Amino acid sequence: MEVKKSEWQKGFSKLTDTFYISSKLTMVDVGKWPIFALCPQEDLKSIQQACVFGSGNEVLYITKNDEVNLFVMGTNSSGCLGTGDAQSTIEPRCLPMLSGKKIVSLSCGSGPHVVIVTSDGEVYSWGHNAYSQLGNGSTNQALTPCQVSTNLINKKVVSVVCGSHHSMVTTSDGEVYAWGYNNSGQVGSGSTANQPIPRRVTSCLQNKFVTGIACGQMSSMAIVENGEVYAWGYNGNGQLGLGSSGNQPTPCRIAALQGIRVEQIVCGYAHTIALTDEGGLYAWGANSYGQLGTGNKSNQSYPVQVTVDKERIVEIAACHSSHTSAARSQSGQVYMWGQCRGQAVISPHLTHFTCTDDVFACFSTPAIMWRLLSVEPDDHLTVAESLKKEFDNPETADLKFLVDEKNIHVHKVLLQIRCEHFRSFLHESDEDVIEIHQFSYPVYRAFLEYLYTDNISISPEDAIGLLELATLYRENRLKQLCQQTIKQGICEENAVVLLSAAVKYDAQDLEEFCFRFCINHMTMVTQTDAFCSMENDLLKNFINKASKAGAFKN
Repeated sequence: MEVKKSEWQKGFSKLTDTFYISSKLTMVDVGKWPIFALCPQEDLKSIQQACVFGSGNEVLYITKNDEVNLFVMGTNSSGCLGTGDAQSTIEPRCLPMLSGKKIVSLSCGSGPHVVIVTSDGEVYSWGHNAYSQLGNGSTNQALTPCQVSTNLINKKVVSVVCGSHHSMVTTSDGEVYAWGYNNSGQVGSGSTANQPIPRRVTSCLQNKFVTGIACGQMSSMAIVENGEVYAWGYNGNGQLGLGSSGNQPTPCRIAALQGIRVEQIVCGYAHTIALTDEGGLYAWGANSYGQLGTGNKSNQSYPVQVTVDKERIVEIAACHSSHTSAARSQSGQVYMWGQCRGQAVISPHLTHFTCTDDVFACFSTPAIMWRLLSVEPDDHLTVAESLKKEFDNPETADLKFLVDEKNIHVHKVLLQIRCEHFRSFLHESDEDVIEIHQFSYPVYRAFLEYLYTDNISISPEDAIGLLELATLYRENRLKQLCQQTIKQGICEENAVVLLSAAVKYDAQDLEEFCFRFCINHMTMVTQTDAFCSMENDLLKNFINKASKAGAFKN
């Protein structure tokens, strides 16, 4: 029987008034990166920021409970964990020097070396330093975080990016500083000598306000206020977008993007992707894995427009240590291309992901993060979490079931939405209390909770009663869940009882499972009280079927 639309709307509105549901916030599951399997559960629940780096075997994460703490864990190559030694650790270790500081930007090189920026505009670095990429004036690796202050002491740094062995930051007044490995001019100093301390990148950027920066392995990019893009460093694959393959020791404007306003730029190992203010994509550089998304594997020394299902793109992603590319559209669709688990995907491929970070967790080699990941706190409930929370809540419920003299509080509209039986029954009933005598309290409570959660939590013995209910109410998925629960709890003592239930409620898959269990444990099963009291027809069928299966052969 159909329920009037106005009644559905009224009931559902009342139910959802108690929920906080956010459609804009994307919850990221850090567990998709394997290294988080080593984290204590209490840490996983309180992680606010994280970065997996190196070869995917190192992680830095920040938790917030009563106070903010920074933890590291992993193989500790070149002292990149900053713990004061070179020892690997599978247990999280706290970095007290940085605990309590709010990190606004973080990037890592290939050594690896780590550079972070705090909300106060301070810069700290540690790890590999053979090319002066830490900016401390030496080439000695740093086992603990050290502040990078030379030429930055009176500046407020707002972001950092790292190439393989060089580092680059922007300040609040739009300046760029770079240091480290400079064999191809990636520091932008005009020479190829390594740069041991931060040096301002000038030349064409002298009077420009820089709004964004990116680094490939040995190349550098900058976006200025008017949307122009400048490039310098290694250019052997055309990753600078200048139409040539010669290296560039100082910033040079990408003339091919004239008249196009770029809002975001990212670099892979040797390719570059730009996002325009109109949501369009341009790509250039190396393309042996299809990382440009052009439908082929030919390198491009000029920017080439990339089409993504006619979608407006709002975010692009790449990382200097991989050949993977990703993008997210205005409608929330996430695409990936390039090297994806060893395969070359030459055009943007639609995924089931909700954020670009998941692409790098599941398909990038190595499986690292392309940015410092901020994880939204768990107080933003999904629809499923909200419904689960409201089950048996007397404050919001408008109906209660009385079973074995115990109350179960529910919402009429949800029951009508979720169950055909209640859709007709409740439409014809105005009762606020419904008594149930046919089923026990654990069984009926499990059924009602299933309507809120899509899961059941019940003992195998009670699952038999729930299987009867599911059969009566024609809830086929619930029948499957009951069968799974019964299978998990089968033993010699209850095997015959469960077999009888399976036959009674026409659960054929469960019947076959129970029968096979009885055959495999024949001696113990035939000695139970349940077997001795088995109904004649069931016993005859069992013996006949067991005989055909060869259970009585010597």
